[in-house]
Order: sequence, then C-alpha cells, then structure tokens
Amino acid sequence: MSKKKQPILDFSNTQIAFERKSNKELKKMARMFSLMNSRSLVNIGSKLGMLAIKLRLPISGIVKKTIFEQFCGGTTLLECQSTVNELYDHKVQTILDYGAEAKHTEKDFNATMRETIRAIKFANENLSVPVVSCKITGLARFEILEKLQEGIELTDSEQEEYKNAFKRMDSLCHVAHEFNVGIFIDAEESWIQNTIDFFARSMMERYNKEKVIIYNTFQLYRHDRLEFLKTSHQLAQKDGYLLGAKLVRGAYMEKENNRAEEMGYPTPIQPNKAATDNDYNKGIEYCIDHYEEIGVCNASHNEHSAMLMAELIATRNLPKRHPHLNFCQLLGMSDHLSFNLAKSGYCVAKYVPYGPVRDVVPYLIRRARENTAVVGDMSRELGFIKSEMARRKLK
Repeated sequence: MSKKKQPILDFSNTQIAFERKSNKELKKMARMFSLMNSRSLVNIGSKLGMLAIKLRLPISGIVKKTIFEQFCGGTTLLECQSTVNELYDHKVQTILDYGAEAKHTEKDFNATMRETIRAIKFANENLSVPVVSCKITGLARFEILEKLQEGIELTDSEQEEYKNAFKRMDSLCHVAHEFNVGIFIDAEESWIQNTIDFFARSMMERYNKEKVIIYNTFQLYRHDRLEFLKTSHQLAQKDGYLLGAKLVRGAYMEKENNRAEEMGYPTPIQPNKAATDNDYNKGIEYCIDHYEEIGVCNASHNEHSAMLMAELIATRNLPKRHPHLNFCQLLGMSDHLSFNLAKSGYCVAKYVPYGPVRDVVPYLIRRARENTAVVGDMSRELGFIKSEMARRKLK
C-alpha cells in the first residue's frame, strides 16, 4: 500500500500562527471572533454602525478598541509602524491600504491621493512594505466611472473630473515607479470594473515595462474573469509590458446578485462556490505557468489555493522569494496561512488597512459581512484560536 503524500506545509500549526500573540491578546481574539460568528449579530451591528456614521455619533472610541484594533494597523502611518515591525519580525511583509473609498468631492480625492503618496514614501523607507493598495473610488466619483462604462457622454464638467481622476492615478503610479514601490488597484463593483480595468491597463502599459509596479485585481467569483486574466496577459505581451495580477475571490457577492436580480440581467457571479474555486485555482496555475511575465499575488484565505501555489512553487523548484510569487491575507485573519507560509520561506504579506476610524468603518463592515456570508470562515478562525488556547492550557 502506497503511503499518503504528506503536504509540504502544516497549516494547522497554531504555535507558529499565534506565536506573536500574548495570552491576553489571544483571549481577546477569541471573544471577538465568537461575536463575529453570529450572522444575525453582525447584520445588526453593521446596520447600527452605518447609522451611527451617518448621524455622526461618537462611536470611534468603541470601534477603535474592538474590531478596528483587530483588522487595522492604526489611524495614521505612524501608528501602523509597530504593526509593520511586528509582522516583519516574523518574516511577514505589509501591504498598506488607506481606508478611503466612495468619496464624492475633488477635495476628498486630492486628499486621498496625497495620503497614498505619503504611504508610498513610507513604504520606500520600510523594506517590509513592498506595496500600497488603492481604490479608484477613492480618487474618482462613482457616477463618473459608471457613466464611462455605460458609454454615456460626459458633460464638460464631468469630462474635467475624469481627466483629474486619471491625472491623480498617474501621479500615484509615477511616484510608485520612482520609489520602486508596487501599487495594487483594487477591484470593485462589476458596473464600474471595466473603467477600473482601463485605468489599470493604462498604468501597467506606462510603468510595468521593466518590472511589475502596477497590479490589477481579478475577482474569480465572476465567471468571466479567468478568461479576462488570460486576455490581459496576451495584451501585455503584445504591448510589451509585464502583467501585475492580484487574484481574489471577491467581496461584493450579495450586492452583485441583488442588483442583477433587481435590474433583470444575468448575474456576473459564478453559479456556486465550486466553480469559483475551480477558476481561482486555474488562475493560480496560469500565473505560475507564466511567472516570468506575470507578477502574481495569491490574495486568498483559502487553504487549498494557498497549498496549491506553495506546492507548484516547490515541485517546479521555483525560487520561493521570487518577486513575482506572492501570497497575501488580511490583517487579523488567516494567521495560520500567513505565518506558516512565511516560516517556510514563502513571500507573504498582510493587507493592513489604516485611516480615520469613520473612514474605515465601511471596510470593517464589509469585512465582517463578507466573512460571515461564507459558511465556516468565522468558525474556522475561532477554531484555530481555541486550539492554540488549548495548547497553552488557557481557559
């Protein structure tokens, strides 16, 4: 009888996953995830949180001491430094994400651009921060992006807004290129994603000639994105630049399905989780097949996808620290993946959101809703934490 093949990584090793956490911190995490494991409680808390933000109620102190502390690096870059240093002590890098999205005024957009430039310069001073993340909706008005996608003619003032948004994006990418720092352009709703793809492709064509600086994001819970990944690679080859590809499953599933149903068009979302997983893993394989031409970031909390990429790198004898072969998970989530991968020598980073508490609350609410919507995610996190508490004989 042949022996069962042993995995090259043990993601169940909670000692490595939580070695940086004190007993007190571990107990606090257990309480947090116990609360987040209740879908009804998350839904109620989300609605109350958004209402409090709209009414400008003084909730920042409560949020900062609870969910913000778990999933964010701080309110400023300076506050993030201790998180950046702590992660790097355990061979995990940082991707900075200024928590500004869905802004509405030119003043707000310019402020986001300036803050992101500060983040790029901060990253340049920290070897442990190779990339910063940005959302186009933090730099441009949603309605403009939507009109562009629908092919609706812009008014003169809207045309000016569009030009300003493109200049802001180009300014960020120019500074990133100058300081040798990567930029992840986040994916957003499908009805503005074509416009975002245009921004990303334009920036990659301009700044990815010699190395991958700009990354577009591919949401594989959409049934058309695997083919779009391949098409994007072919376009990059034709036009002479390197493709940056951050692969995610997706964060707007309920919103996408609801809008499709309300407006009577076919949903862009895969028919089931198995189809998403299949396309995601095929996307990983495609990027590894072409790793010299594609800088990939496997930005997933899925153990099978993480193991697949780790095994492909190992069995093909590819360099674990190659700049085109990256893993990423969110701060406060899936430490069993991040720290075990890092311990084994893979290139891993944590996505570290930061910014004023009020600005980050929509991100935190989406994070909570997204993960309680996926069966078992919160239970899995809580299970690992409880396993480590049992190993330490904590009650």
